[in-house]
Amino acid sequence: MAAELVVRLLLAVLRRLPFRVAFAISRACFAVLDAAVPRFRRIASRNLEIAGLPEPDRIIAGMWRSLARSLALFARFPDLDASNIGRWIRYEGFEYYDCAKEQGRGVLFATAHLGNWELSAFAHALLTEPMNVVVRPLDNTRLDQIIERRRALSGNTMIGKRDAARSILRALRANEPVGALVDQNVMPYEGVFVDFFGVPACAASGLARLAWHSGATVIPGFAVWSEAESRYVLRFYEPVPMTGDTARDTQTVAAAVERAIREYPSEWLWIHRRWKTRPPGEPPMY
Repeated sequence: MAAELVVRLLLAVLRRLPFRVAFAISRACFAVLDAAVPRFRRIASRNLEIAGLPEPDRIIAGMWRSLARSLALFARFPDLDASNIGRWIRYEGFEYYDCAKEQGRGVLFATAHLGNWELSAFAHALLTEPMNVVVRPLDNTRLDQIIERRRALSGNTMIGKRDAARSILRALRANEPVGALVDQNVMPYEGVFVDFFGVPACAASGLARLAWHSGATVIPGFAVWSEAESRYVLRFYEPVPMTGDTARDTQTVAAAVERAIREYPSEWLWIHRRWKTRPPGEPPMY
C-alpha cells in the first residue's frame, strides 16, 4: 500500500509540473535509487564488462537519465492524445510497417528496454492504430494496476505473458500489430542460447516460433531520444527474415537488438542480469 501511494503521488506531481522541472525531479529520484541500491550499479558495471563497451560510468549515467526522462513522460500519459503526441515523438522507417500491413498477416514488433519502450507502444496507438502489447505483470498487484491503466489510455490491449500465444495469434490473424520485449534473460525451457555481445545469452524463442507459424512480419522498433529535436524518434528497422529454424531466427532477432543497443548504449536497461542463465557447465556470470 505504501509503495502504491508513493507512486501515485509521484506521478501526480510530475504530471502537473513543467516537463523541465519534472525531469529534474525524476533524475533526483533515480540518483537516490542509484545510491540506495548499489546492487544496480554493480550489475550494470558487470554487464558493460561482459559486453566489452568502454566508458561504463558515462553509459550508466546516461541510462539513469534515460529512465528519468521516461518516467517524467509516463506521468503525462493521461494528457497525451493525437493532437499533441507529435510534440514528443515522430516516426522513422514507417514504410516498413506500411508494407507489412499490406501483406495482411500482422506485425510483430521486436523491441527492448531501450529508450522509452512505454511511449513507443502508447504513441503508435495515437499516431496510427492501437496495438497489442505483451506484458509481464508486476509482483505488486496494486502497482501493476496503476501502470496497466496508463498503458491502456491510448487504446492498446495488454496481453499477459503467461497465456500469450493464443491471443497473439488471434491478433495477427486480424492483421493487428503486436509488440513484445525480447531482450531479457529467460530460463532454458523458455528459449535458446544466442550470441549476444559475443557471449551466450538465453533468449525467448516464442516470437520466432509465432512469426513463422503466422507468417507475420517481424520489425525491430525502438523509441530513442533525439537531443537535437528534444523528442523521441520511433525508429522502425528493416524487417527480420524468418526461416523456420527457431534457434537461427531467435539469433537474428537478438542481433538486431544488439545493433540498436550498440547504437544507443546509454539508453538500454543495463541493471537487468541479462546473462544470468548459463549453458550447462558454465559458471555464474554474476
